[in-house]
Amino acid sequence: MRLALVKCHGSGNDFPLLDARTVRFDDDVWEAVAVALADRDGAVGGDGLLALTGGDRSHPFGMRMWNSDGSEAELCLNGLRCVARLGFEREGIEEAAVRCNASTVQASRAPDLAPGVVTVREVAGPAMLDVTGWPMNIGEVELVEGPLPRLGSTRSFTAIAMPNPHLVAFVDAIDEAELVAVGEAAQDSPAWMPNRANVSFVTLHEGGLFVRTYERGVGLTDSCGSAMAASVYAACLTGRADYDEEITVWNKGGLVRGSAEIGGEVTLSGNATWAWAGSVDIDPATGAVSDVRVEARFDAEGLAYAALAASVPGAPIAATAAAVPEMEADISAPATTPKREGNFSWDGFDIRAR
Repeated sequence: MRLALVKCHGSGNDFPLLDARTVRFDDDVWEAVAVALADRDGAVGGDGLLALTGGDRSHPFGMRMWNSDGSEAELCLNGLRCVARLGFEREGIEEAAVRCNASTVQASRAPDLAPGVVTVREVAGPAMLDVTGWPMNIGEVELVEGPLPRLGSTRSFTAIAMPNPHLVAFVDAIDEAELVAVGEAAQDSPAWMPNRANVSFVTLHEGGLFVRTYERGVGLTDSCGSAMAASVYAACLTGRADYDEEITVWNKGGLVRGSAEIGGEVTLSGNATWAWAGSVDIDPATGAVSDVRVEARFDAEGLAYAALAASVPGAPIAATAAAVPEMEADISAPATTPKREGNFSWDGFDIRAR
């Protein structure tokens, strides 16, 4: 079958995106399509597969997301911004309650983070601290800066569902080998945590956080939106950041702006960048992808985001809460960002499955 798609990214988290509002695939077909299209070494590649889905009385549209191993995620905030951008343009709106797998996320078009960087604001949550629903069977209802020796680590973790499960540890420096080891231990579906979890190591910096994540179903990733949201909330919960204050959240893929409310809602503002649009042939039975046709490129968007992502955090601050001063967001854009060339209109370009 031939599918039209957009290759896009949110904060460096890249995906093929399909308009699936009129598509009716069985779950096993979706799983096969995700594995084929999101194969990092394949013809398209990505951290997962995104689908813009149909709406209902309360939601103009929805989204689904599959990890590169074919497992379906509860939420992907980096991907949601891309889905929301497409939904806005298809529906002729600038805000929506987006129906997700296990929650609803409020999304709206936001002022550009920098010239030419199309930006979407998303409000997710509330963050949930009750781990019995994951389930994570540790004999406790909540885990806030507590040990998880079953992961083979001496770190202290905070467990937060956004609604997908996250384990956040604040560290003085990120050891990627250690993060991979802990992340892999969380992927083995042990009896005490059968649905696995995302694991993030977070360093504190003037103005915000740097987040590195081992993502469930993906592995070590340059960016994970829900992990950044969970990290912002964990920073506020543990006194490392202030509620209702916007901070910068850096990652290897770039950055977003984030803030958390005491009730658990987390707001992220970040890019939704198109790389190219086109179509591919795919055989779900074999996973073969062929005849990739690029019909439109959006190089100016990529350059604009690259200029923004070139900003880096300052020196890390000690991970203990008492050592952290009041944070203020640095919202200045690099002077080297190119001028905006305007938003691309999807009028006349059909990216529905066909």
